[in-house]
Amino acid sequence: MKKIITTKNAPAPIGPYNQAVLSGNTLYISGQIPINPATGELVSGDIKKETKQSLENLKAILTEAGMTFDNVVKSSIFVKDMHQFSEINEVYASYFDADTAPARETVEVANLPKFVNVEISMIAVK
Repeated sequence: MKKIITTKNAPAPIGPYNQAVLSGNTLYISGQIPINPATGELVSGDIKKETKQSLENLKAILTEAGMTFDNVVKSSIFVKDMHQFSEINEVYASYFDADTAPARETVEVANLPKFVNVEISMIAVK
């Protein structure tokens, strides 16, 4: 059985999907882009701010599901420009303990929804 997880503290989906789905003890979080949920506006112009907003959106969804970044077992980062990897990684690292950080891949892509520069999805387990 699956339970849909949704919160007003993260952006509403921009397509036919949900913010997250809880199946058993596993939470699958849809990719989050840097949309400020309070204003609905994109955060842009600074990859560190964009990454932080994406991670804050993920944090809000984790919180709604009763979890934290400690529960994350897998992350996927999609970037428009791999030259920004070190800046993205710097912000990302501030959300995790290096010794218990989740598995992860970072992939450069041609485009992302709303033509943002970064999108991050996660899988977490209670």
